[in-house]
Amino acid sequence: MDESGGSGQPRPDTDEPHRHQPDRTAPVSDSARPDSTPPDPPTPESAGTEPDPAGAATEARAGEDQPNGPDDTSRPPAHPDEQGIHDQPGGDRHDHSGASDAHPAHRTLAHSAPGKKAGPQRTPEPRGGLLMGRPFGVPVYVAPSWFLVAALITWVFGGQLERVLPELGAARYLVSLFFAVAFYASVLVHELAHTVAALRYKLPVRRIQLQFFGGVSEIEKEAETPGREFVLAFVGPLLSLVLAGLFYLALQPVEPGTVPGVLLAGLMISNLIVAAFNLLPGLPLDGGRMLRAVVWKITGRPMSGTVAAAWVGRALAVSVLIGLPLLTQSGALGRDAVDNVGMDTVMDALLAAILAAIIWTGAGNSLRVARLREHLPELRARALTRRAVPVESDTPLSEALRRANAAGARALVVVDADGDPVSLVREAAIVGVPEHRRPWVAVSGLAQDIADGMRVSAELAGEDLLEVLRATPATEYLVVEDTGEIYGVLSAADVERAFVKAMARPA
Repeated sequence: MDESGGSGQPRPDTDEPHRHQPDRTAPVSDSARPDSTPPDPPTPESAGTEPDPAGAATEARAGEDQPNGPDDTSRPPAHPDEQGIHDQPGGDRHDHSGASDAHPAHRTLAHSAPGKKAGPQRTPEPRGGLLMGRPFGVPVYVAPSWFLVAALITWVFGGQLERVLPELGAARYLVSLFFAVAFYASVLVHELAHTVAALRYKLPVRRIQLQFFGGVSEIEKEAETPGREFVLAFVGPLLSLVLAGLFYLALQPVEPGTVPGVLLAGLMISNLIVAAFNLLPGLPLDGGRMLRAVVWKITGRPMSGTVAAAWVGRALAVSVLIGLPLLTQSGALGRDAVDNVGMDTVMDALLAAILAAIIWTGAGNSLRVARLREHLPELRARALTRRAVPVESDTPLSEALRRANAAGARALVVVDADGDPVSLVREAAIVGVPEHRRPWVAVSGLAQDIADGMRVSAELAGEDLLEVLRATPATEYLVVEDTGEIYGVLSAADVERAFVKAMARPA
């Protein structure tokens, strides 16, 4: 799915490049917020995730439009290419959206020497439940919700086995559990097809997760061409069809009415259903990605492909909501229409509502991500940077704030005797200091050492800027010119606000 970024409203003082003198500095607001650990980058869901007929849709965070001050609960937005495709009923979604775990707080000058540099932090690997292995180097997780659906499959399939193989007795539930595990192994193969194709095109895959009603492959980048997009989406259903064919061949020498025969027939049918469902031409299903690629090829605009496939996806959601209960009630799906009353009817309607909600939400997320991608080039470090005032480490906080207010700045940079920046005063920490104590508190006690990854070029924009911020999570970053001169301070809160605002704007 497409994502785009936007920028916050540029400040008058940043309309033109400026060199920072001691009296021209970046933003520091006198009212900061309580200190806290910088959290992980948010994923724009989509940022858009595509629903798996078994997955839940992701939500985009909302924020304020104006960069009025750092918010210590904000973090740099995740890479816009991280979006999701949930594509199977009990099947998979390949998700280009990746959430990550919280990052530890950086050390501050209150606990370390001003001149000591901390190394850049690595973003912790995202987790998603029980780690099962790393095929092709990609971690595979089983989410807690999988155990719920496995229990449901075991119960339902066990009831069917009681009618087909009554002699099994209670052992039918062991056979049913085996079927549930084998079915999700098929889903994993479907996901691995997406993963292998993505790696073939040098698109990083963050993880694969098996969860309620399906699976998800979190692909961090979008395919560069419509042809690659089509292939990336098609390989999943293709592998499901191949598996169905293999189970059919394995079924031929097996005697009907036996445990192996029932299991092979069930796996063949379930893989056919997974393939057929995912080939439906609407986002967030694989078929929707394929439709998007075709429209993208014809129009030359990925946004046009996303809009077309997303609206078809919404139409599919309405069709599933209304059509599935009608089909089961009419007996068209293989059951006697007379028997389709009572609890069965309620369960069919509930399943239809869940699937419709997942598809509708995934289609909407796809549109939001596409809108974000349209605006992403507007997300520029130079436009979002706050002016900063350089101060020495022993400067009282009250004096530093006075200088910042006099210069119209909203940030403080601690410099050494040679004027080189060594740390950034955390705005969130300032609010924790009562006003009457500020004359007695040195700025060094509220500062955070500048790690290598916290130096950002003023020329960065769009995806490049987001990648740099995600590589080293922090609340503030030092923005420098190509010459090494201080340009100002970039707040992660301001970037996130601009990021969320871009998602809300029409393309």
